[in-house]
Amino acid sequence: MSETGTQSEAGTTDGPRGDAIRGEALGSAPVPLSVLDLVTVGSGSTASRSLATSVELSRLAERRGYHRHWVAEHHSMPGVASSSPAVILAHLAAHTRRIRLGSGGVMLPNHAPLVIAEQFGTLEALAPGRIDLGLGRAPGTDGATAAALRRTDTLHEGADDFPEQLSELTRFLDDDFPDGHRYARIHAVPGPVQGPKGRPPVWLLGSSGFSARLAGLLGLPFAFAHHFSARNTIPALDLYRQSFRPSAVLDAPYTLIGVGALAADDEREAYRQVLTGALSMLRLRTGRPGLIPTPEEAEAYGFSPVERDFADEWLANVVYGTPDAVREGLDELRKRTGADELMLTANVHGGEARLRSYELVADAYEMPRLA
Repeated sequence: MSETGTQSEAGTTDGPRGDAIRGEALGSAPVPLSVLDLVTVGSGSTASRSLATSVELSRLAERRGYHRHWVAEHHSMPGVASSSPAVILAHLAAHTRRIRLGSGGVMLPNHAPLVIAEQFGTLEALAPGRIDLGLGRAPGTDGATAAALRRTDTLHEGADDFPEQLSELTRFLDDDFPDGHRYARIHAVPGPVQGPKGRPPVWLLGSSGFSARLAGLLGLPFAFAHHFSARNTIPALDLYRQSFRPSAVLDAPYTLIGVGALAADDEREAYRQVLTGALSMLRLRTGRPGLIPTPEEAEAYGFSPVERDFADEWLANVVYGTPDAVREGLDELRKRTGADELMLTANVHGGEARLRSYELVADAYEMPRLA
């Protein structure tokens, strides 16, 4: 394949670099770099504008050699607009040709497995060979909203049934329920019953040890949410690697970690931007979710000592500063964790700041400008 790929009838290419899971590090990056997008909505902005920024980001990421662009499922949060990953991914697929697109993730207990299989079978048909299906077992919201999504108050059942739901989803994706199974005559379409047999690779996502162990036992790739569960990162990755059993999907473990990262032209501006994300998270954790505050609002906010401790602890796990500082921070994190891929997320107020950050990081690693 040429560097820019070969155009197909559907407007896609014959695929991104690397295989269906492993990417290719470009420039001086130690591992493939990717994008995690919450489609953040800032104060004074709109969901429409944030979704337009996501299109710009996906095209920028493709142009600069980022391996994949994932969208995360969240609900009832004014500061994000990513409640429907499959819808957003279809839109991004129409505006890109090469970059992998996926969910980071779809929260499996919120949905019937057949529905997810149909949605991601449709995405695979729209963008063959470019779709990832990342799955989580958390609700992606608070308990009351989760109950509204699932039409049940017994939320523990969703997490407890996760392995069974995963098995059911996988069988729908592969169209291989055994004879006699109650779903043996049900087909997820688009899907293998229509040919060809390709389907999106499944990833397990997590912020603790449950999904790490399960991903290892099943031989699936594992993505860990370092950006909001940093203290559990290394234990979870170790557990995944220790539990790993080779499968038809992978012959060796493959780990991706989500990293909060923001590069700016100077350190002061980087801090102003990441402080908006810290304040937003503080408000979310204290039951006051809202739009992402502006840098001016974040700087003027009167943090109590307890709130300041929270913000400082949050920012300690964000890699931010000048491009060189961010590169050094990412390199150190990669060495410390042994991650096979870094997925950068910049949950700050302004779309321009986010776009600028991904451009600066690509420049810092001398990543190519692709056609």
